[in-house]
Amino acid sequence: MIVVENKPASSNFIRTIVMEDLKAGKVQEIVTRFPPEPNGYLHIGHAKAICLNFELADEFNGKTNLRFDDTNPVKEDVEYVEAIKEDVKWLGFEWDNLCFASNYFEEMYNRAVLLIKKGKAYVCDLTAEQIRETRGTLTEPGKESPYRNRSVEENLELFERMRNGEFKDGEKVLRAKIDMASPNINLRDPVLYRISHTKHHNTGDKWCIYPMYDFAHPLEDAIEGVTHSLCSLEFEDHRPLYDWLIQECEMENVPHQYEFARLNMTNTVMSKRYLKALVDEQVVDGWDDPRMPTISGLRRKGFTPESIRNFCREVGVSRSNSLVDSKMLDHFIREDLKLKAPRTMGILQPLKVVITNYPEGQVEWLDAEINPENPEMGTRKIPFSREIYIEQDDFMENPPAKYHRLFPGNEVRLKHAYFIRCEEVIKDSEGNVVEIHCTYDPETKSGSGFTGRKVKGTIHWVEAKQAVPAEFRLYEPLILDEEDDDNKTFLEKVNPNSLKIVQGYVEPNMSEAKPHDKFQFFRHGYFNVDPKYTTKEKLVFNLTVSLKSSFELPKA
Repeated sequence: MIVVENKPASSNFIRTIVMEDLKAGKVQEIVTRFPPEPNGYLHIGHAKAICLNFELADEFNGKTNLRFDDTNPVKEDVEYVEAIKEDVKWLGFEWDNLCFASNYFEEMYNRAVLLIKKGKAYVCDLTAEQIRETRGTLTEPGKESPYRNRSVEENLELFERMRNGEFKDGEKVLRAKIDMASPNINLRDPVLYRISHTKHHNTGDKWCIYPMYDFAHPLEDAIEGVTHSLCSLEFEDHRPLYDWLIQECEMENVPHQYEFARLNMTNTVMSKRYLKALVDEQVVDGWDDPRMPTISGLRRKGFTPESIRNFCREVGVSRSNSLVDSKMLDHFIREDLKLKAPRTMGILQPLKVVITNYPEGQVEWLDAEINPENPEMGTRKIPFSREIYIEQDDFMENPPAKYHRLFPGNEVRLKHAYFIRCEEVIKDSEGNVVEIHCTYDPETKSGSGFTGRKVKGTIHWVEAKQAVPAEFRLYEPLILDEEDDDNKTFLEKVNPNSLKIVQGYVEPNMSEAKPHDKFQFFRHGYFNVDPKYTTKEKLVFNLTVSLKSSFELPKA
């Protein structure tokens, strides 16, 4: 089990419940489950649930099932199944059993038949709209369906005919018979089965009736012997129905549902429906777009499994809804990469510099540390010659006060190299600076011990002849919280500056970089080699996170 700051991975109120259940002998072995619906890709909120379920079971030597709640074939796809499995494994977890709700369809059907025989369920002919209209409100009871008192025999016959495909979609449903006057609307004869002549990704055309989530979920937990069924707070009002179904369906195992607050983050979309809209409308280039808060998007952006797990532990688990600053997630990837990521230099907006007093044709190989915070990573060699590239922002012809980078007559240090002084500015016909000419002082070589004078500015660079062209993708939040205009649709609130693409150069040793390799570019931030657009001929880097932030973890 992995820990952060000596904090148990499951340091939360649910952990306390589990400890008490084990101590009291209520359960012999902890069994949890992560139950995604395969109708989209997992996002950072799901990562919190994954960590909670798997780490809770790991801590108490229990088991965790990965279970797909695949009860709605209209929205589900095998693509999502495979993506979810990949995400869970990438986060570092191994499930004990791989389960599908669809594997239990026969058992669920039999339990529904049992409810009918007990007079606890009936076939209803009302449309979905009519059911909504008769359900009542928080202050008014619902109205009983005119089909509520059908005989057991008629209900059994109709339900079998539903299974046999004799009715159209929406023509009939199976409803539980509980209490239309219950103060809990979820107990007002909820729908248990609906008709859908849709091919299922797992069962094909075998079924044309499918259980509703609220019916399937507790039965799945009971069939699998789940002891602690962990759900987000919006399912708290569903718990009485969960318990009712376990009891009335006469399930041998009796799981218990516990609710916790879901993850909410600033500047982060947590709605799978909205995320799917971004993909479908091609606002992003797929579920794994680095601007997406999906696990696959975070992976492509450069986040590591360790950083996400540590973030989820720090967020913790509670019963109170709260809003987490998205900068906290950035903090954990910085902390994880600062000792792992090699340092290198990249120029995002190149400006050519000619060092006029450096010998033409000469190339000098300089030593540079790979990671000054982790000396064991060693050193690398970087070329230096008469022509280099620097950042456009590192030169100003008419600088303001306290500008310590390059300007006419000023001297700066080139990182790992020499002092250079700006002597001449070359402009094009429109007055734009296209090149600057400098001189260097050979006495000032980095590492030589030179102390004759000091400069206030250090800038980065790459040697021009051997520099490797690269594309840099710079990201901002896709949706900004301050974009709170009710007159705009969700898609109209997309940040137009969420992606900026620039062309630049990197050190020649970067030519061997592979997809998902991570680097810290001096003064720019941490970057990840993009796995989708990088080719042998073209390097593409995604900005993972900037180097610094004002964010600090709250003190304990």
